[in-house]
Amino acid sequence: MQSLAGFLDIVILFGTVQGLIVSLLLYFSNNNKTVNRLLALLIFLLTLASLNIWLLNQPWYQTPFFQVVSAILPMVVIMPVGPLLYLYTRKTLDPEFAIGKCTRVHFYTVAIDLLPHILALCYIVGVFMGALKNNPQPIAAFIDDYNVYADIPRWLSLTLYLAFAFKHLLAYKKTAIDNTSRKARWLQQLHIALGTFQLIWLIYLIPYVVPSLTDKMLLLLNWYPIYVPLSVLIYWLGFKGYIMQQHQSLMTVKSNKPLIELESATVNEISASLLRAMEEQQYYLNSNLSLNLLAAHMAVSPKNISIVLNQHLKTNFNDFVNAYRIGAFKEKYGQPQYANYTIIGIAFECGFKSQPTFQRAFKQFTGCAPTDFNFSGM
Repeated sequence: MQSLAGFLDIVILFGTVQGLIVSLLLYFSNNNKTVNRLLALLIFLLTLASLNIWLLNQPWYQTPFFQVVSAILPMVVIMPVGPLLYLYTRKTLDPEFAIGKCTRVHFYTVAIDLLPHILALCYIVGVFMGALKNNPQPIAAFIDDYNVYADIPRWLSLTLYLAFAFKHLLAYKKTAIDNTSRKARWLQQLHIALGTFQLIWLIYLIPYVVPSLTDKMLLLLNWYPIYVPLSVLIYWLGFKGYIMQQHQSLMTVKSNKPLIELESATVNEISASLLRAMEEQQYYLNSNLSLNLLAAHMAVSPKNISIVLNQHLKTNFNDFVNAYRIGAFKEKYGQPQYANYTIIGIAFECGFKSQPTFQRAFKQFTGCAPTDFNFSGM
């Protein structure tokens, strides 16, 4: 049994070392800083909890000095993991998504993780200053009980934010042209992996929070049923996260390559054809319109259309088409023949295929939701 425990401790230690290395590499990478730092912090917090369990299993860590260090230093900080996952998902799918002061509210629940360490610090300071008696048993018992039940909001928080993140991913896949892109596949794998871990945690957590079973669970299984899978998750996160960072770096290098130049006459001809296709022929009303379909109508290669849109008109295909659809929506809204239509009904008449796509495009071009727009001021 001791040899098995020693082997499992080595597994946890290796996961901890890799997690620390990868989180540092991601945090200090030069590309996609915000996205990589969110993932780095997520991996680091999981790694910190894994390191804590490894330390608690070491005999030398049971000395009075390290017990004081363990009481004061917060290492199991799980409440921010859910918000970090959610923000990482949003920022990965939408680089324009702004992470500002309003997002701080997601991290206020970290107080649940910090409370026992604050109490321990106050007790130690109180004893040192002579304001409290040197009797640690009551506060130690309270902190032990608190840490048992603190796992409930930790599990709930990560589960809820995982659900929010996955819901956002599903909405993205419904509206994106390339819903099987590398980042979409990676996020789906990440959510499935974390969901699997949450299920394992729940199976352990249910008997663990029953007072009569808590000590028996720890004596029989310790924390290995949770932290060995967590170490495997850290291994996988580190490997996949670093691969994604390298992929993003490669994409950045490719994006910095010299632009493909078209002759001026070709640019003018394609630009004029694009305007005719939208303004005269109103191809944007076709909800199934794609770059390849438009290129076939114009008898121009999709690559050349993309070059003109990106390099000369400073837009992309989706934004180019949606701008006309939003313009058509604002023209139709309020007209008598559309009096019985809902907002979404009019949006569908203008070429939009789904409500989320319309709402996102409307906010992009007007700065507000359709219900908040002042149509009378147009």
